[in-house]
Amino acid sequence: MNLPADLAANGLSLRLGQRSVLSGVSHRFASGKVTAILGPNGAGKSSLLRCLAGLQRYSGTVTIGDTLLAELSSQIRARSIGYLAQQAAPHWDISVETLVALGRLPWRNSFDAQAVADAMAACDVVRFADRPLSTLSGGERARALFARVLAGEPRWILADEPLAALDPAHQLRMAGLLRQAARKGAGVAVVLHDLNLAAHLADEVLMLCGGRLLAAGPTESTLTAANLSRLFSIGFAVSTPESGRITISPTSMNNTPV
Repeated sequence: MNLPADLAANGLSLRLGQRSVLSGVSHRFASGKVTAILGPNGAGKSSLLRCLAGLQRYSGTVTIGDTLLAELSSQIRARSIGYLAQQAAPHWDISVETLVALGRLPWRNSFDAQAVADAMAACDVVRFADRPLSTLSGGERARALFARVLAGEPRWILADEPLAALDPAHQLRMAGLLRQAARKGAGVAVVLHDLNLAAHLADEVLMLCGGRLLAAGPTESTLTAANLSRLFSIGFAVSTPESGRITISPTSMNNTPV
């Protein structure tokens, strides 16, 4: 089944108990681009990703192209969307190589050992391929879980804070892999808290606050001091030096440097 790749939320709402987590969120995530999802704690960012991945019941619709996500078989959905949860913890203490190979499960009878090997090499986990997951550091485990997603070669990568546990070198490496996936035509939606990393990585930015869409659009026009101040309730200075890379600095409530 050859699905169009754009992924869209249409009037997406979610309640957990008595609490409204998402309220009428609509946005089309473009294939071939990296979209950074930003917002304060409790804004609904992780819940939005889970809804987009089909892992959470919601009101409204999620579509891939013209196809409702809810109408897809679990196998097609798993082939189309690779989801990486925040602080994901594997249920079994298997080896790194076995974990990464699980990324090929949606393809069943077309196991691709080369895809597994390429994903392990890309995420720099080959040297501990035989080690049990329990022996890895948090950052090493995060890279192994990312490799599992890449091994499945999904059309969409939905990643919740995938760079948080990584050292700076591996942050840049993993960010480069997300950009590379987008250049090859996949869509990427990634939750981030590092605003400068978002400015460097993303083609587009989506801002959530209190479960509602505050702003969305190209990074340069959306990642502004005014939008960031509305989003986080503090002042920000946003500059674009000669290098062309946006630089973001928070300020205190009275706009003096922290």
